[in-house]
Amino acid sequence: MNFKKISTMLLGTLALVGMMGVDTVRAEFPEKPITLILPLGAGGSHDRNARVFTSVIPQFLGNAVIVKLMPGASGQVGTAAAAKAKPDGYTLLFTHNYYDQLQQHVKKLPYNTTRDFVSVGQLNSGTFSVIVRADSPFKSWKQLVAHAKANPGKLKLAHSGNWGATFTPALQLFTEAGIAGKVVMVPYKGGGPSLRGFLAGEADFTFQFKSTIKAQGKKVRVLISAGKKSQFPPAPTFGELGYSADLGLMRRIVMAPRGIPADRLAKLQMALQKIQKFKTYKRLIKAIGEETDFINGPDYEVLRPKQSAGFEKLVKSLMGK
Repeated sequence: MNFKKISTMLLGTLALVGMMGVDTVRAEFPEKPITLILPLGAGGSHDRNARVFTSVIPQFLGNAVIVKLMPGASGQVGTAAAAKAKPDGYTLLFTHNYYDQLQQHVKKLPYNTTRDFVSVGQLNSGTFSVIVRADSPFKSWKQLVAHAKANPGKLKLAHSGNWGATFTPALQLFTEAGIAGKVVMVPYKGGGPSLRGFLAGEADFTFQFKSTIKAQGKKVRVLISAGKKSQFPPAPTFGELGYSADLGLMRRIVMAPRGIPADRLAKLQMALQKIQKFKTYKRLIKAIGEETDFINGPDYEVLRPKQSAGFEKLVKSLMGK
């Protein structure tokens, strides 16, 4: 073989390698912005947490994550859209454990969350407190309970939707307090709308998370708080008044349509894990009154069937089955 033919072959090989290199770079995930669907309304705790973590995660992914609010039908509108999305990693769902593992036990859904989604990770978790407006006559939770018992159907609770983030723990609390069926439960499309309705005087009290309550300043008063210690002293905790101490834990989770390529899922999981140690992220999360209570995807997948079993037991007990 002469020198000219060898040179031609080498040039062709180099050109092929070069093109392969370009293709590899172009194929690096993510090549375009990722859509993060929130099946809840604007202004709630999910919305605020989403704005924080999507502002920093591009540094670890190499592309933007864009929040898309899709509230409606107690989370079904946004969740259904995410379930139908192509499992290529470019559509994610930011949901919570009540939508993920509870709803299937109380209504017929157009999707199966266990079958249709896989965990990227639990971003953090939130516990709620019961609040009234600052001008409310109720100075304590005991006063509110006594009034509800003496005046069935007179008090209204604003909540985020049937069997949603605040509806379920509210029903648990009312059952333990002996006022289940004595309070009118007014549904809204998410935590933000329920808060606005409550502040506008459409309801007497509501359940909200720490970050939401802190943002209201002196406009609201906390009557009772979740957690091992009070988030808003001197308001007592559920446990201190004899209620279930772990009542009302909402897990904020990022999910991907099941079928996503393993390498893309791994990259998303790693990015979510890395931001937990990022100083800017921790500072921003603290600023909205949250904590970095992170659980990685594989570990959260282990929790999901356990949650489902617990919720099924709860629903049967509340419905008298």
